[in-house]
Amino acid sequence: MPLGDLLYEPGEKLKYGYFPVTAIVSLHYVMASGASAEIASVGNEGVVGTALLLGSDTTTSSAVVRTAGYGYRISSQMLKQEFNRAGVWRSAMLRYIHTLMAQMSLTVACNRHHTIEQQLCRWLLSTFDRGISSDLVITQELISTMLGVRREGVTDAAGKLQSAGLIRYRRGHVSVVAVSGLEARACECYAVVRTEMNSLLADYRNNRSA
Repeated sequence: MPLGDLLYEPGEKLKYGYFPVTAIVSLHYVMASGASAEIASVGNEGVVGTALLLGSDTTTSSAVVRTAGYGYRISSQMLKQEFNRAGVWRSAMLRYIHTLMAQMSLTVACNRHHTIEQQLCRWLLSTFDRGISSDLVITQELISTMLGVRREGVTDAAGKLQSAGLIRYRRGHVSVVAVSGLEARACECYAVVRTEMNSLLADYRNNRSA
């Protein structure tokens, strides 16, 4: 799953579901003007294509790979077939959809009420938490697209975080240096989503051992 790979677009019929392993996929809402902002991200905790599990073959968002890596792909027909078997896997997917909806609602509120610096901290921490790498291959321009803000705002926020010794930035790379420092500057949205994610993963582990 290479960086920037477009998995699906708004209104497009979903042919597959995707289970990222080392990749992270960004879900975007795209405006009529072409402007977009990230409404959620999916890593190794979830699945891309949840609309298929809710009875729809299309979605209003787009899905693009924001962190290159690997994952599993399954046909939409087989994904729905397995979901309809019910049992533990169905319960896990419903629990994940709940977590994804919580992430979406908090992202909307965060983008409206919190500073760009707080949003950037939340975004960096949510990526770091997935345990892929502390060194992210990404540009400030792409981050600004994810957050739906001007690039100059991201440049200013990133500069403050770097001056504080919390991140290191070089062209096309951002390295997380001090997680606790980023947590202190992030808004409450990050902690709420992390709690939901931790609860979800705990449920997964309990179901495996049952």
